[in-house]
Amino acid sequence: MIELKNLRAGYPGRPVLESTSLDFRPGEVLAVIGPNGCGKSTLLRTANGLLPKAGGEVLVDGVPLERLHAKEIAQKVAYLPQSRTTPNITAGRMVLHGRFPYLSYPRRYRREDHEMVKRALDWVGAAELASRPLAELSGGQRQKVYLAMALAQDTETILMDEPTTYLDVGCQLEVMALARRLAEEGRAVVMVLHDLTLALRCAHRAALLCDGRVCQLGTPEELYRGEALEQVMGVTLGRVETGDGWRYFYR
Repeated sequence: MIELKNLRAGYPGRPVLESTSLDFRPGEVLAVIGPNGCGKSTLLRTANGLLPKAGGEVLVDGVPLERLHAKEIAQKVAYLPQSRTTPNITAGRMVLHGRFPYLSYPRRYRREDHEMVKRALDWVGAAELASRPLAELSGGQRQKVYLAMALAQDTETILMDEPTTYLDVGCQLEVMALARRLAEEGRAVVMVLHDLTLALRCAHRAALLCDGRVCQLGTPEELYRGEALEQVMGVTLGRVETGDGWRYFYR
């Protein structure tokens, strides 16, 4: 489990997070929401060690992050950034990248690495994409491949920055369903999301950031009934109950 305690982080001359405390719990999807520039992506990058903290603590299974080598961190935390280049390789080769933390240099893939890739592609429903060039895939198909890569990395925590951006509604729901399945397997899944309705529909908990801090943390029900969402985001939400639970909408 990852714990952030009184975390301070940002960039030279531009602090972003101040006194931020949050935990990423196994078995749940945590949605990180808030206005642009509030520090959502900074939080993920600092929790993963890609951005140095300015203060506070980041604990991974009780161990300070700075005591872990990059390879050890990569064996515990998978990170899917908001934007990435599309290399000229097949989907299967992309998923193999998830095995890098377990290989020495020069990299020589083992039978278990190829078996893990096959299982990961099967798990996300993308086995038929393995031999196709990544550049030829749709946005939704690529996102499945990236999720398979994170799964092949075999970590306890998966951090995703805006994984539903530019996807149609059907693909967004499919990605969120995969995130819930990952949590059901005991992983901690943390997702930065801009769509509040999607976050409240699919997450177990949500953390609302504002002014560099967590201004509200709780279940979707607690956030919906509170006043912070409207005050911070400037929107009002409604909801209807369906056979699959609450569905939220902007009023």
